[in-house]
Amino acid sequence: MKKAIWKDRVIDLQTYSRESFQKLYEATKKGIVSCEHCKKPVQLYLGIEKQPYFHHLHDTKCNGIEIEEHQIRDAHNSNGILLPKNKAINPSQVTFNWKLPKPIKNNTPFMSPPNYSEQSFVVPLDPKQQQAVHTIDGPLLVLAGAGSGKTRVLTARCIYMALEKNIDPKSMMLVTFSTKAAKEMKDRITSQLQTQPIIGTFHSIFYRILAHHLPTYRQTDQLIKWDWQKSYYFQPVLKRLNIDEKDFPFDQALQQISLWKNTMKRPDEITPQTELEEQFQALYEHYERQKEYDQKFDFDDMLLKCLQLFGENEKLLKKYQKRFHYFLVDEFQDINPVQYKLLQLLSKQTNNICAVGDDDQSIYSFRGSEPSFILNFKKDYPNAKMVQLSHNYRSSHPIVTSANKVISFNKERFQKKIQAVSPSTQYPFLFFPYDEEEEATMIVEDIKGKIQNGASPNDFAILYRTHTAGRAIFERFCESSIPFEFENGQDSFYKKRVIRSLLSFFKISLNQDDTSALKDLFTALFIKQSHINELKALTILHDCPYIEALPKLPDLLPFQRKKLKALVKVIPTLTKKTPIQAIEVIEKELGFGDFIKKRGQEGNKMDKGSDALQDFKVVAKKFSTIHELLDHVDHMTAKSQEKSLSYQDSVQLLTIHRSKGLEFKTVYVIGVVDGSIPHDYALDSWRKGETLPLEEERRLLYVAMTRAKDQLYLSVPDNRRTKSVKISRFIKTLAR
Repeated sequence: MKKAIWKDRVIDLQTYSRESFQKLYEATKKGIVSCEHCKKPVQLYLGIEKQPYFHHLHDTKCNGIEIEEHQIRDAHNSNGILLPKNKAINPSQVTFNWKLPKPIKNNTPFMSPPNYSEQSFVVPLDPKQQQAVHTIDGPLLVLAGAGSGKTRVLTARCIYMALEKNIDPKSMMLVTFSTKAAKEMKDRITSQLQTQPIIGTFHSIFYRILAHHLPTYRQTDQLIKWDWQKSYYFQPVLKRLNIDEKDFPFDQALQQISLWKNTMKRPDEITPQTELEEQFQALYEHYERQKEYDQKFDFDDMLLKCLQLFGENEKLLKKYQKRFHYFLVDEFQDINPVQYKLLQLLSKQTNNICAVGDDDQSIYSFRGSEPSFILNFKKDYPNAKMVQLSHNYRSSHPIVTSANKVISFNKERFQKKIQAVSPSTQYPFLFFPYDEEEEATMIVEDIKGKIQNGASPNDFAILYRTHTAGRAIFERFCESSIPFEFENGQDSFYKKRVIRSLLSFFKISLNQDDTSALKDLFTALFIKQSHINELKALTILHDCPYIEALPKLPDLLPFQRKKLKALVKVIPTLTKKTPIQAIEVIEKELGFGDFIKKRGQEGNKMDKGSDALQDFKVVAKKFSTIHELLDHVDHMTAKSQEKSLSYQDSVQLLTIHRSKGLEFKTVYVIGVVDGSIPHDYALDSWRKGETLPLEEERRLLYVAMTRAKDQLYLSVPDNRRTKSVKISRFIKTLAR
């Protein structure tokens, strides 16, 4: 059905405002939209595969369905919309511009899979995999495209070397980047060999070496594990620089310091480019000095100190060079300078280093990883052999060819031809929601329908560029009955400092004595937290609410006192406005815009306060009153704080970075538009003539697309952060 009754008026989907579909959908979820024929509640279908329509929640005998079906049979097509002949609609009245999903088709023919070569001691291998396994001596670069069986090759190589070449497994070191990958390889090799190679992550292997020779590092209670422990070291420097802790981007500072360490830059070797980097450098210098004094160490030190140990003790280095003759490195594209230097030192005597990776999946530049290590491997090792694993055993042919087309536009890469082993008639799809909210609804509706048709929740993953981009999809799953898992350790969107500060205005408008909101309000008003006790005293002295006592604070600058007087007048009026109207007042009349510019972490290229504000406006547009909005915020904050339940069968909500190495039958990639994928910071760099960030963004999309086995959906919303956006430049060729 295309019509229903809401608020005592007929809603016709053919002429209804496109931007209001999400609000209408949420109204039907509350049961307040009814059938115009039988008056029973109806639900709005707002999914991917079909145009929106109203339907009854349960099997209901209603002649409205028969009437509409009869009209459709007699309908004619006008501008892509079915209109009854007996009821003409002026084209100028039609606002319904729903776009059906577009299949991504291409003309690349499917090639039959390669023949396997049976081996008695391990799984079958295709010819290229077998070549990689049998090439033992000297440096070897194995270009392992997405889904090409690199784990199979690495484990088979270890087993082949031990059983066929009689090489002592103890002389082999197999290095991975995750404990999960290390365990998987260890389990496979254990089933075939009595003696195992050394298998583990970079940190686990080299920390064992470090702790064995330097007793100081054996005390695990001296390890600085958590960010809050590192932040403790920053406090004296922040105090010296007169920086309020509440206003400081700790996460950005920690990431930058870790990057400096992993690229082997000491504090005195850094040339800061901005005032913020000067602050980070000062923190780095103090952190390293104080940490050394306290005899503490962090995860980055596990590798740096081991490298230093080898550099200072040549005899010890030779001992390990004599011990290990063969090095197998998984995910070589993710290696950083410290890790590469360690491998070069240990393998110097034999050069028996087997690097397995894919330059098209290098996505960790923020940790110091660069595709240059894999691209320049043959420069560092001129005699290196190269084997390319060219068959994808994970994804279907239409998915592989689409992903190939996307990544082919990168210039800094090895040219490859990855072919799928699995044919399929299911094409990847582009779909076109109005904005982030509708995008989330369409995905949940689509998954719900697929589960009703026999799919399992763990068949699905929703991937997004940043944690913030997952806000709407998280909220929609909270409102559904579908089991899902969200990344652990991530604070709620509403706990961001900028959002907390904005919410404090709302909370104070409802309750002028809300002490819990005062701290965040002080931050937004540039008032020191130490004034809170003075404010409490003033409320008693003048017998007034906190908000009225603010202008009476001593030692205020004239501009502050003027702003606070305006605040006293404006705050009570906010409750009479819609949330989106209230935000405009707070931003322009109460100085919140100035707060964003000065304290909104605008120097953080990935997580700007102004972006968070725009994201919040998307949420605010859904609600009519501040009360409703705050209730929603409290509910979602509580949901994010709940102890994560571990479901064996659940939909996965992940950033693209976290999805690396995983695979799912069906994958939805959200926000495939310029500004999201590629991220704004990469576009800014590109405008300045820097191309590498944009190429990494394209690799991110390639990684996301190749997580899908059977079905892939790329979402192209018309609007993002309340503004119209363009389809990602990465997929323009797919949309033709």
